[in-house]
Amino acid sequence: MTASPINQDEFIRFLLDAKRATYASEGGERVVEPVLPGAHQLEYRDGPLLYRDIYYGGLAFVGQETVYVGDVPLWSMCYSGGMLDDQATLGGFLKEAMRHVSADRPFRGPDTYRSGDYEYADESHGSVERFWGVERITYRGRLIYDLRYSGGFIR
Repeated sequence: MTASPINQDEFIRFLLDAKRATYASEGGERVVEPVLPGAHQLEYRDGPLLYRDIYYGGLAFVGQETVYVGDVPLWSMCYSGGMLDDQATLGGFLKEAMRHVSADRPFRGPDTYRSGDYEYADESHGSVERFWGVERITYRGRLIYDLRYSGGFIR
């Protein structure tokens, strides 16, 4: 991990709190005025740490999550993906899965998660320091969503 005023365990705790308090929250998303035209922006702050998620799109989207210490970017993850079937819906399933993000894999959601006819699966490689992965959602066994992501600490 790059030199910073926090250790890796504190960083991961912050990242998990931020992810659960923004997109994955149940209506408590921390939406702010976007710094980039046409973007959506979510933020979470705790002391000197700021988590910012900026993304474009809806059914198909691209985005970037960044954690700052003060004004200095410390960690980032880029992602791109979306719905593969315009007729399918996720309801709140993706947010529900995202609330199960864990300290050993603080990138997206759990390895697997099921609710009703939906199944979430995430395959990641690496550690919080440097990683990449793919997440997919199936509905009644049919693939309806996928997303690719990568990131790590900024040096």
